[in-house]
Amino acid sequence: MDIVYNFVFYYPLLMGFIWMFGSILFRIYRDTYLIKEPDIPGNPMVSILVPCHNEEECIEDTIRYLQLQSYRNFEIIAIDDASKDKTGEILMNLQKEFSNLRVITLKSNQGKGTGLTMAAMVSKGEFLVGIDADALLDPDAVKWIMWHFANFPRVGAVTGNPKVRNRTTLLAKIQVGEYSTIIGMIKRTQRILGKIYTVSGVVAAFRKKALLDVGWWSNNMVTEDIDVSWKLQIDKWDIRYEARALCWILVPETLKGIFKQRLRWSQGGNEVLIKYFPKILDWKSRRIWPLYIEYAASVLWCYLLLLTFILSVLYLLNVPLPQDLVVRNVLSPGWTGVLLAAVCMLQLTVGIIFDARYDKTLLKIIPWMIWYPAIYWVITAITTIIAFPKALLKKRNTLAVWESPDRGL
Repeated sequence: MDIVYNFVFYYPLLMGFIWMFGSILFRIYRDTYLIKEPDIPGNPMVSILVPCHNEEECIEDTIRYLQLQSYRNFEIIAIDDASKDKTGEILMNLQKEFSNLRVITLKSNQGKGTGLTMAAMVSKGEFLVGIDADALLDPDAVKWIMWHFANFPRVGAVTGNPKVRNRTTLLAKIQVGEYSTIIGMIKRTQRILGKIYTVSGVVAAFRKKALLDVGWWSNNMVTEDIDVSWKLQIDKWDIRYEARALCWILVPETLKGIFKQRLRWSQGGNEVLIKYFPKILDWKSRRIWPLYIEYAASVLWCYLLLLTFILSVLYLLNVPLPQDLVVRNVLSPGWTGVLLAAVCMLQLTVGIIFDARYDKTLLKIIPWMIWYPAIYWVITAITTIIAFPKALLKKRNTLAVWESPDRGL
């Protein structure tokens, strides 16, 4: 039991140091290769894809903000996936105003993956940028993304840097730090290691040829962004992280909304874990092994955390247990818990300081991040424990339809 207990406490500690060290290396070696605005040779056409489902509250702001892009050779394709509100009507009115906007209307809910694929097939651009319907894409984002495609022919996708814009509640403020530290630091570290677990579905760009090679987006995966990331990298395409490609997003502001969002993310990750296991065994896929092992270890950590907690409660209730299964101090972890919390806060602070280069307001969020471990580690563990059997038992050919998430509006 000591091995399990040590893994539960020291695994997050180890990963925290890895994410911090990887981010430092990224800052030194990757984040300084381009310090001025890029010049894109040939100015190729870019198609910006915006999938929509019941987005009447935010879609007009999103489309209007896209018109501010400093990279001027682009079109916008909005996919109205059987919305039941005024989304379609709003898009039709905007289409009359903006000549670079096209609208695809689906009569039945086909899911985000299907909508993106249909838009990609009719797009004029060789490069595709996908954003969510609530996202405000920074005016210089496409230009920074296109620099990677223009200079590196093996780049199949570029993931941007999501930034939270609703910051009034405690949960929203915590997520501001999470996106800048946990998510941002992980992507920086994974970029140093050569493989990225997933592009950010809210802001991700693709080379159309790469998508064609792997069969476009899957329509039966809960998280099409995670799936397409693995398809591309297994097919030897490169994925880049561009911190300057900012995208301002709305996040859930209720525990219920966050739980539903993280459950979907976790189920999608577990579906990918199961789907690509046979391909991972191939020696040609060896460069992605560390990514697969790390995610599998994180799933194992969640279940062992649950086991440790149950054994600790049984001990407190004086339930007779074999000596090897006795866990006395999980609810009061002593110096190990203090060390873990200290490293967590150090990681969050380092991440915010790095990302403050792009968003100066992040420094104000540091005091709120003390709540991060208490809320999100619990949510992550619970959603993973629930999501793995859901992914395991899911019918493989079921169409993955979607609904608009809680965005704290």
